[in-house]
Amino acid sequence: MPAYDYYCEANSKTVEVIHPASKRLHFWAEVCYHAQVPLGDTDPEAPVKVVISKAPGISIPKFNSEMRNIGFTRLERRDDGVYENVTATDRESRYMKRGDSSTLPDIKSKISD
Repeated sequence: MPAYDYYCEANSKTVEVIHPASKRLHFWAEVCYHAQVPLGDTDPEAPVKVVISKAPGISIPKFNSEMRNIGFTRLERRDDGVYENVTATDRESRYMKRGDSSTLPDIKSKISD
């Protein structure tokens, strides 16, 4: 589950809370309950807002084979208008050339409903 930082103007405190992305907290009492911290002297109905304090962690595959296996296409420029598809499958062209639609990556085979 993601972690969110909630800021309360009434007491100038920021508290980190872990909860599902579908849930939003609106009051100081909700934040305290979910974070398991005491209310203190702050009004339980004091409004809170989500603040962005750090970038989310993103895991990026390190190898082209990993990217290919999870459905990504990675193109590297080789010449003016020529890109090498380093994640090409057996059905795809290794080089993509400007103006030649037959060399485009096979996106339909990688995307499903």
